[in-house]
Amino acid sequence: MKKLFLAAFAVFAFASVNAQEFKAGVNAGLPIGDAGDFSTFAIAVELGYLFEVSEDFQAGPTVGFNHSFGDSDIIDEDFSWLPIAAAGRFAVSEEFTLGADLGYAIGVAPDGIDSGFYYAPRVQYGVSDALDIVLAYRGISLDGISWSQITLGVEFGL
Repeated sequence: MKKLFLAAFAVFAFASVNAQEFKAGVNAGLPIGDAGDFSTFAIAVELGYLFEVSEDFQAGPTVGFNHSFGDSDIIDEDFSWLPIAAAGRFAVSEEFTLGADLGYAIGVAPDGIDSGFYYAPRVQYGVSDALDIVLAYRGISLDGISWSQITLGVEFGL
């Protein structure tokens, strides 16, 4: 029930804002650390809305889906989370932005997977006004382990 409530909250929060301020991203990643022991590849998608706090700083909510493909030699299951977070972005220059997402990742699959604290520091390079290349470290602190990935992807302004 808690998972359903948080997912519904994220959908309604995003539905009430102006679509011109949205950011959407698609990322491919390599699991590292504990995650690398059980999975081989990861994908992450995200949707966020950033408010301009100052000329160089933006902040707002973000929601995503993070999926890791299980290593068939070790385990025959994939792992998925729904991260819901607060995002912050600081423009270091015209092209480069530093940022971080902090929040909670809800365990989706397999059944019974833990949920935990979500963190994702990132560096973005602006290719154009509507397209960034994003390098990020994504981590989820679970009971006794940390599920981590290094991802590379693109973020689009909608």
